[in-house]
Amino acid sequence: MDGVAGDLTGRPVRWGVVATGGIAAKFTRDLAAEPDAEVVAVASRTEASAAAFAERHGVPAAYGDWAALAADPAVDAVYVATPHSAHHDAVRLFLDAGRPVLCEKPFTLDAAEAGALVALARERGVFLMEAMWMYCNPAIRRMVELVRDGAIGEVRAVHADFGIDVPPDPAHRLLDPALGGGALLDLGVYPVSFAQLVLGEPADVTAWARLRGGVDTHTGMLLGYPSGAMAALTCSLVADTARTAVVTGSTGRVEFHRGFFHPRGFTLHREGHAPEEFSEAGPADTLAYEAAEVARCLRAGERESPLVPLDGSLAVMRTLDTVRERIGLRYPGE
Repeated sequence: MDGVAGDLTGRPVRWGVVATGGIAAKFTRDLAAEPDAEVVAVASRTEASAAAFAERHGVPAAYGDWAALAADPAVDAVYVATPHSAHHDAVRLFLDAGRPVLCEKPFTLDAAEAGALVALARERGVFLMEAMWMYCNPAIRRMVELVRDGAIGEVRAVHADFGIDVPPDPAHRLLDPALGGGALLDLGVYPVSFAQLVLGEPADVTAWARLRGGVDTHTGMLLGYPSGAMAALTCSLVADTARTAVVTGSTGRVEFHRGFFHPRGFTLHREGHAPEEFSEAGPADTLAYEAAEVARCLRAGERESPLVPLDGSLAVMRTLDTVRERIGLRYPGE
């Protein structure tokens, strides 16, 4: 295969899903309502898990190993939904097989792994994209347009938080260092990605965290930029935060309410104007937008998405690496 799906004229993109957890189930459910996408295969490390997932979601084919899915000619693109620690190996296998890949966030455990995958995808001309659904959300895309058009002047600050209260169960994947657990990679990737979408990669990173059981459970970050702009970001596994985001400029601000990473709309405040409410049609809490962007790219013969550029994903991973260095967080084997 050449890394781009075959002729998609008159038919939907046929997806293979790797893993059978909650996010894989959501992706499959969300695509069930989309006319331009269908999940035709699922793979897990065991046949029993794959078969149960296939029966539950009406998926035609189930495989007990990833290689069998990679060899299935009915699959146009692959969605990798494994735990973070398995992203690198899974994505590499499918890139080696010439399969277009959408990989769940965070891209990998660190920037070195991510860089290796990006280099491989570019070398072989295979489509690759991080599943940062926030970047594909219509309200987020509209905000970016407004900010770039100067609606709030020069961006001076970004504030964003994402925290949930996770039961203190060491068996929970978010508390398992072997799976790349912790608040930063699972939740903090959203505030960091949001800030870098607006401001780019920071020049300076300061961070503090509470560590427990080999993972971070409560983390704060301050990103600094040469322009003088800054981003104040938090993530947590021990506090149900507001999950909001604000972009403040020299002449106004944009406010996202709870669930800023999958918003339906936002409020624009500008000096001398009444607050303006922006709302986008269609569902907000859906992974279909990222699948639609992959489909658009495949139909256009593009190996990288301009909405979720690989260079941007690498920049986010470098920031996450720096935060981990600042807070002293290392995963097994590092």
